[in-house]
Amino acid sequence: MTKTPLKAAVLGASGYTGAETVRLLRNHPRVDAVAATGNALAGKTLSEIFPYFSGADNLNVVKADDVRWDDIDVAFGCLPHGTSQDLIETLPEHVKVVDLSADYRFRDAKIYSAAYGREHLSPERTASAVYGLSELYAEQLSGAGLVACPGCYPTAALLVLLPLMKPLLIDTNTIIIDAKTGASGAGRGLKEGNLFCEVSEGVHAYGVGTHRHTPEIEQELRLRSGDDSVEVTFTPHLLPMTRGELVTCHVRGDADAIHAALEKTYSGQPFVDVLPLGSPPPDTRHVRGTNQCRIAVFPDRASGRVVILGVIDNLVKGSSGQAIQNFNLMMGWDQALGLDVLLPLFP
Repeated sequence: MTKTPLKAAVLGASGYTGAETVRLLRNHPRVDAVAATGNALAGKTLSEIFPYFSGADNLNVVKADDVRWDDIDVAFGCLPHGTSQDLIETLPEHVKVVDLSADYRFRDAKIYSAAYGREHLSPERTASAVYGLSELYAEQLSGAGLVACPGCYPTAALLVLLPLMKPLLIDTNTIIIDAKTGASGAGRGLKEGNLFCEVSEGVHAYGVGTHRHTPEIEQELRLRSGDDSVEVTFTPHLLPMTRGELVTCHVRGDADAIHAALEKTYSGQPFVDVLPLGSPPPDTRHVRGTNQCRIAVFPDRASGRVVILGVIDNLVKGSSGQAIQNFNLMMGWDQALGLDVLLPLFP
C-alpha cells in the first residue's frame, strides 16, 4: 500500500471538470494534486479563478510546459475534446493518464474522426485505451496506463443498458434514450446558447439525431452484445439548472427480468443504487454533488414496454468522480477511496 501520496497533475484545471477534480482530490488520502495547468490563465492561483477555493487551495496554474513531469505520477486530462491528445501524447511514459475528454474513448480512430472532426494522433493508443466505465470494466482497469472516461450521457445510459446486453433481455432495435442535463455539461467556455437568458425558463433539445455521444453508446452496446447492428435513438435536452443528468430509456422487455439483472450486476457496488420496484422515480437532486447513480425500473402501461430511469451528477459520476474512481481501480485500491464521504447537496 502506498504511504506517500502520489502526485497528480490536473490538465485544464481552469474548467469545470478540472476544478471539480481538484476539489475531489482534496478528500483523497493517497493522491495530492500538485500541478494544475491552464495555458490561458497561467500565472493565477486556483482561488483567484474560482473564489470558492479561497483559503483551501492556492495551487498555481501553470502552462503544461512548466510542469515538472518527472515528479508526476498521474495526469487527469480535463482538456477540451480534440486538444487533450495533443498534450497527452507528449507526456513521459511513466505518467499514468486518466483522460476525461473524448479523445481516447473510441476503439476505432475512424469513428472518433467522424464524430469529432479531426484525425487521431495515435490510433494505436485509442484502440488499446481502457474504457473507464468503472463498475463494468474494473478488471480491465487494474494496472492500466491510459484510461478513457466515458462521456456523461454515456455513463448514465450505459450503466442502465449494458447489464441488459448479455444475456440479452431487451429488443436492441427499439432502444430510445431521452436525456436531460444541466448547463455545466457544456463546459465553462463562453457560448451564446449557454447564457442565462438563453437557458433560463426553457428546455430545448440539441444535437437531434446527430449527437456525438450516440456512436460512443452504440460502441459499448455492440461490444457487450456481440451484435454490430445495435442502434439507439438518443436525444439530449438542456435544462435550466447547473448540474445533474437524467436519462429515460424506453425499451421492450420484461420489467421484472430487467430489474433483477440490474440488481444482480450492481449488488455490492458502492456507487450504483437500483431502487426497489414501485419506488418513486429518482431525482437529480438525490445525487447532486456525489458519485452516485440511481436507477429505477417501471413497467409501461403498453404491454411489453419498460421505462428505465438513471440519474447522476454530470460533473461527478459523469466526469471527475468517475475519473478518480477509475484511478483507484487502476492502482488496485478500494474504488470508493476519497469518494465515499460525499453526501448529496440539498436543497
